[in-house]
Amino acid sequence: MAAVRPFRAVLYARSTGTDITHRTAPPYDVISPADRAALLAADSRNVVALELPEGADDPASPDYRYANAGRTWRSWRESGVLMYDASPSIYVLEQRYDLGKRVVRRRAFVAAVGLEPFSAGIVLPHERTLPKALADRLEITRSCSANLSPVFGLFSDPAGETDSTFEMATRGPVLVESRDDDGVASRVWAIRDADIVAGITDTFAARHLFIADGHHRYTTALAYRDERRAADASAGVTPRDPAYDAVMMALVNMDDPDLVVLPTHRVADATGPFDPEAFWTGLAPYFDVEDAPTGHPAVRLSSARRPTFIVKTREGTVRIASLRPDVDPVAAIPGPMSPAWKSLDVAVLQELVLSPLLGIHPDRPETLERLTFVKDAHEALEMVGTRDVAFIMNATRMEQLRDVALGGETMPQKSTYFYPKLPSGLLFRPLD
Repeated sequence: MAAVRPFRAVLYARSTGTDITHRTAPPYDVISPADRAALLAADSRNVVALELPEGADDPASPDYRYANAGRTWRSWRESGVLMYDASPSIYVLEQRYDLGKRVVRRRAFVAAVGLEPFSAGIVLPHERTLPKALADRLEITRSCSANLSPVFGLFSDPAGETDSTFEMATRGPVLVESRDDDGVASRVWAIRDADIVAGITDTFAARHLFIADGHHRYTTALAYRDERRAADASAGVTPRDPAYDAVMMALVNMDDPDLVVLPTHRVADATGPFDPEAFWTGLAPYFDVEDAPTGHPAVRLSSARRPTFIVKTREGTVRIASLRPDVDPVAAIPGPMSPAWKSLDVAVLQELVLSPLLGIHPDRPETLERLTFVKDAHEALEMVGTRDVAFIMNATRMEQLRDVALGGETMPQKSTYFYPKLPSGLLFRPLD
C-alpha cells in the first residue's frame, strides 16, 4: 500500500562533531516571535530562518518573506552551510527523554513516502486542517522547493517486527544529534545497506500509514505535487520518478508503548457576556456535574470510563462534568458520523458543549477565534478569569485514532498531542 523509499538528505555541514542543537528548532507552529528571536540569536543559521522567514507579506515587495526563505535556502546550499548526505538512505530518528522516573525512547524511520490522496485510503488523516496554515506552508514549499521538516506518521506493528531494524541502525555511527530546551535528545542514523532498505520498503508495502502530526505539511505536499505535475505537462516534460511525488515522513510504530499521546486542553469564550449559572444549567441534560475532589483533579479524569472534563468557569468554580450513563453519544450527537467518532471526548465536548452552549464549532470557522488550545492543564486553568471557561481533557487513545482514521473520518482539530514534537533542521529533502 504505502511506497516508502530512501532519499538523499540535505543536512547541516558538521565540522566539529555531530551536535547541531543550535541550528534545530521546534515545529514552526509552536514558535513565538520571542522564541524565534532567541533561536536566531544563538545561531543566525538556525532552521527557523527558513521555516518562519522575515520580510514583507506583499508578494510584490522585493522583501517578500517567502522569497527571502528561498534565497536563504539556496544561499546556504551554495555556500556549504548545507550539504548532501553521502548516499540515499532511510534514516532512523530516536528521541529520548525523561517521563517521570522512566526514560522514554521513541524511534522512527525517516523516508520519502509516495503521496496519495486521502481518498485512496493508503495515507490516512485524523484531524481537520485550516486553510490559512495550508497557504503559508505552500508558499514556503514553492520558494524553497524542499521538505524542510517531516510529517509525523504512524504505522501498526503490534508484533514489533521492525524493532530489530531499529536496534541494528542505532548501533552504528550517529549522523546528527540535538537536544531541546525540555531535555529531549534527538539522534539520527543512516541505513545505507541496499538489502536492509529493500526490507523496510517491503515491510511498508502492505501497511496503512496514519498522520499523527503534520496534516498541513502533507496536504501542502499534495497541492505542490499537483502544481509541479501541471507545470511539467504544460512544458511537455515527463520526469522520471520526480522528487515532488513524495514527502519526507517520520514513521513511528503506533503500537510501541513508548509512543506518548497527551491531551490538548481548551479555553473558550462565549459569544457575549458569560453567565456561569446558565452554563452549568446547560450541562445538565447530558452531564453529571460534581465538585472537583481535593488533590489533583486529573486523577479523576484518568479513571473515567465515559467522556469526562474538568471545567473551570470565569468566577472560579471548578467541577467535574461526566457524560451521564443514560446518554448515548451516538444518539445525542446529530449527523452521520460513526459511533467511533461520536464517542471521542473531543467530539462530545465539541457537539454537546462548545457548540450549543458557547456557539463555537469548526463548521463556523469565525467562531474558532474564541477557542484557544493549551498543552498545559495548569496554564489553561490559570487563563480563566480573563477568559470564560476552561476544559481539561483526557488524551485520545491510539485505538480511537485508528478506528476513526480507518473509517475515513477526521477528528476535531487538536484531538491529539504527540510528545515530543519532531524537531526541524535535522534532515531536509530537496524537491528540485
